[in-house]
Amino acid sequence: MRLIRNICLCTVTILAITSCDSSKNVTYLQDIDVNTISTVDSEHSITIQPKDMLSIVVTSKDPELSAMFNLPTVSYQTGSEITSERNSSQRLMGYVVDEEGYIDFPALGRIKVADMNRWQLQDYIKEEITRQGLLKEMVVTVEFMNFKISILGEVKTPGSYKIEGDKVTILEAISMAGDLTIYGKREEVYVIREEGDERTTYNVDLRSTSLFKSPVYYLKQNDIVYVQPNKVRAGQSTINENNMKSVTLWMSIASLLSSIGVLISTIINNRNN
Repeated sequence: MRLIRNICLCTVTILAITSCDSSKNVTYLQDIDVNTISTVDSEHSITIQPKDMLSIVVTSKDPELSAMFNLPTVSYQTGSEITSERNSSQRLMGYVVDEEGYIDFPALGRIKVADMNRWQLQDYIKEEITRQGLLKEMVVTVEFMNFKISILGEVKTPGSYKIEGDKVTILEAISMAGDLTIYGKREEVYVIREEGDERTTYNVDLRSTSLFKSPVYYLKQNDIVYVQPNKVRAGQSTINENNMKSVTLWMSIASLLSSIGVLISTIINNRNN
């Protein structure tokens, strides 16, 4: 009985050690220092880049005067433009930033908007309209119409996600995709970013607080987040996942029972001899 008890104890210990080792691979922010205060980049905001599409709306007490600065709202149905349809959807037309970083704005003409954030552009347009005496006491609102990110790999719901506003972290993005699956490698999350004619790939380790200092902690428009699969998932690429889980589980149990049986048989035989 003592022998069997010792064998069971060893088995439980091995399983516990394996479980602890596995948790190190799936736990986020393992080195976080709880109850400490750190500085947050509250000024972070994405900047306007070529090919961006912007919504710029000017409002004032005189709708007729402010209307000259606003693009029309267009009704669409099944991909075709229509002029009137009760069940059609409405979409505000936007300003597309050209390759040189300019837009053509009514009354103000060609404006260099690249590398501005939306707050700076709002102030600039308001100041120019006021300076030229075109309108008074107005409100200018600038929004990104194409701020989206793509999340691929070992997440629960991969896909392309449209971002409201102009600020999103990589943790928020992963949350939008339903978090990583158990097969995702927390230490090998890649962010692919294109700026101008350059493409850069960054590696982020979600297990470490170093991600807070990463240049891709705050994502930008059109960033691609890719989560690498671990070895278990890679090995299952051509095998049904559920069958693989069952086969692996039963093989592990059978191997463990077989090892225990051989060990007990050997000890009994040695005692009899």
